[in-house]
Amino acid sequence: MEYLATTLFFFFALLITNTQSAKPSLLCPSSKPDSSDLSILHIYGGCSPFKARKPEPWSNIVLNMASKDTKRVAYLDSLAARKTSAPIASGQQVLNIGNYLVRAKIGTPAQLMFMVLDTSTDNAWVPCTGCLGCSPNTFFPNSSSTFGPMDCSSAQCTQVYGLISCPTTGYGACRFNQSYGGDSSLLATLSHDSLSFDKDVIPNYAFGCINAVSGNSIPPQGLLGLGRGPLSLTYQSKSLYNGIFSYCLPSFKSYYFSGSLKLGPTGQPRSIKTTPLLQNPHRPSLYYVNLVAVSVGRVQVPIPQQHLTFDPNTGVGTIIDSGTLLTRFVGPAYYAIRDEYRKQVQGPFSSIGVFDTCFPVIHEQVPPTVTLHFEGLDLKLPMENTLIHSSAGNMACLAMAANSVNSVINIIASWQQQNLRVLYDTANSRIGFAREICN
Repeated sequence: MEYLATTLFFFFALLITNTQSAKPSLLCPSSKPDSSDLSILHIYGGCSPFKARKPEPWSNIVLNMASKDTKRVAYLDSLAARKTSAPIASGQQVLNIGNYLVRAKIGTPAQLMFMVLDTSTDNAWVPCTGCLGCSPNTFFPNSSSTFGPMDCSSAQCTQVYGLISCPTTGYGACRFNQSYGGDSSLLATLSHDSLSFDKDVIPNYAFGCINAVSGNSIPPQGLLGLGRGPLSLTYQSKSLYNGIFSYCLPSFKSYYFSGSLKLGPTGQPRSIKTTPLLQNPHRPSLYYVNLVAVSVGRVQVPIPQQHLTFDPNTGVGTIIDSGTLLTRFVGPAYYAIRDEYRKQVQGPFSSIGVFDTCFPVIHEQVPPTVTLHFEGLDLKLPMENTLIHSSAGNMACLAMAANSVNSVINIIASWQQQNLRVLYDTANSRIGFAREICN
């Protein structure tokens, strides 16, 4: 028995040591047998087609991604404040924004695309053949027998954001211009084709066939919008999935592991705490929730309610978002949370990149728990969802930040969602959280 235990110990030690050097084909997961349970890949992980040739320490990757969050936050603020999109312009497209990927197939026969998940966007987009400024891996419309462009007379054309002028009579392609990520824009033609996930097929799915991109945030193989609007996957697949989906995002430390996306009511947690979804009629795509308070340890932080209370006219409130890395609070709320956290953790404190509350790891033996108090739900964040460590490993930082001075929304982001099952139930207007090891 002692020999067996020793053998198992060395086996797991060897497995952990050699994870990054093993062949990806042996480690990378495929979709689950259940066709509505799909693998979610981290965009810079070992199983992503967009990973770096020479893997960087995960802490360096996170620091780099966090520095680009500001543009994403500005984009979400522009949505909440109902600002207009930026015009299309010339430029070279590279990947900067978008944390998680899912394998989706478009067309007949199906063409595989690794698409970024975005819960704050409705449209799906894919770069099409001939796209100006796009990556080489594009969708070939001419190779699909079920592809077709949509004209201005289609019902979906009236629902697309950023519509370019259509002729009053006769045929006209439904073309639109949208901004994304705060510094990028795209020009696309609304089209339709079959969208499939393993065995599930959604016929005549409306999406943008990208003709040109500008900036550095447009995902290279497209984006799958999981927002709440009429052009989202949530809405277009309502007859198949009932407006219900959930995901479990893997830890950023897990280079070769994946999380999962569950579409539809089958396989969702039976026991899960939920909070009501709020509806912003000006920005129906965003998942607003009622955040009523934040606690650090046993102390409820004194945050003026005007920084938390939902107001659809101004966009003020709190959203759940998969595309932002770090949870962001409007300035007065964040500084109150940060100052209370500093009171309960021994310094000295320093800054690393966007992180302004970093301290020696010798003082993190019992870090205070940060609790997000939603209406009807208290979400206690595990330590890995609260702290990030420097690449040298000698510093721990509070993994949250302040929004810009003029920001109106709080954003509960992907770092704080990792290793949680997050349930979006639009049919019953609720969102839920349950602890789950996603890796």
